[in-house]
Order: sequence, then structure tokens, then C-alpha cells
Amino acid sequence: MWNLYREGGVAPALASLLGSKRAEQMAWLRRLMKEQRRRAETDTPLDELEAVVFDLETTGFNPAGGDEIIAIGAVAVRGARVLERETFYSLANPRKPIPPEVERLTGITTGEAMEAPDLIDVLGRFFSFVNRRVLIAHGAGHDKRFLREALWKTSRARLNHRVLDTMMVARWLHPELAGHDLDTLLALYGLPVERRHHALSDSRMTARLWAEMAGRMRERRVYTLADLYMYLSRG
Repeated sequence: MWNLYREGGVAPALASLLGSKRAEQMAWLRRLMKEQRRRAETDTPLDELEAVVFDLETTGFNPAGGDEIIAIGAVAVRGARVLERETFYSLANPRKPIPPEVERLTGITTGEAMEAPDLIDVLGRFFSFVNRRVLIAHGAGHDKRFLREALWKTSRARLNHRVLDTMMVARWLHPELAGHDLDTLLALYGLPVERRHHALSDSRMTARLWAEMAGRMRERRVYTLADLYMYLSRG
């Protein structure tokens, strides 16, 4: 490997160590994240915003402590329109048993997860689906932590996509509410509740919530991401 590194650089050395397919996946993810860092979408009108609403299911709440992603679901949106047929869903192999309480909550069993693709394969297909679009999630801090850990662990890549949090938007739009969890907001907007704690179903419901809130944002003269960030920064 050292001779390959001296003669050809990082790529052939990684290919020798990890196999060409995995090395290609790592290189592609790293390249996408570097390119994403150069982009700025803050002047994009929200009516034209290309985004992907996503959700993760995980074995716990601590990615740095060994908890793993076990499913990724996502649906595309364009402005306030949910592209219901443009979706992504995959289980991911955590390489460890899923806690019984997580099995009950998500319906994903250890047996199913152990037959799923490796995390780097799932990340590659997920970010191929996302490409350079903005990401949206509800309570996005949890999902961002897991994506960051997963990208670094599998590819030594950093997450550079902009991530919007519908919970933060809801807190600004509806400060009168005692809670801003997904179920409360779905009820507020009269949106149907589908299967909860399923990554694709939760993504669809969050996308429909985003579409409803986009209308409220227009009423408040919020037309671009820059406008939205300005209002959110005011707390």
C-alpha cells in the first residue's frame, strides 16, 4: 500500500486497502461534500427551492457512542409541492443487534437489518438521490449528528449540505404551542398521520408539513432562505 501511495497517490492506495468499489464510494462522497461547500442557496426563492425531506431510524441517540443508522427515508419537494413519487428508502446494516425497544418502535428487526446493505452503500445511494439539494428534517439536530458521524466514519467526508429544521420553523410560526413535535403539528394543520417511526412515512408527513408552513411563511413576507434565516435568528 505504501508503494502504491508513493507511486500513484491516495486513490490507488485506498483501492488496494479497501477494494475498488468501496474506494470509489468514499471518493464520490468526499467529492460531493467538497462541491456542496462552495454552493450558496440563500437567495433562492422558497417557491423554487429544490429540497429533500428526510428521516433516519437509529439504534439509539448517541452516534459517537456506537449507535447506528438502521434506515433512511426521503421525499423530494420543489417549492411547496411534495413530489410524492420521488422517494428514497433503504434499511442499513448496523453490524450489531437492534435493541428490543427500537425493534418495537420501528418494526425493524435485527434479522432484517443484518440482511440490509452496508451503511456506505446506503449513504452513497441516498446522497446520489439528494445530489446538491437542500436537506429538510424535523428535529434536525439528531439526524445531522448521525449523518455527520456516518460520513466521517465511512468516508472521512464532512456533511456540507444545508439542513433546514421544520421544528425551528414551527417554533417561529407558532410560539403559542406548548410543544412542536411532529404529531402536534400534523394535528394543527389537519394533516393525516400515517405510519409513525418509519423513515419514509415520517419524511412524507414532514414534507407535507413543510408545504403547509411554506404558505404561512409567504403570508409573513418570507420569500427566500435568507429571509427565513433572518426571522429564525430573531428567536
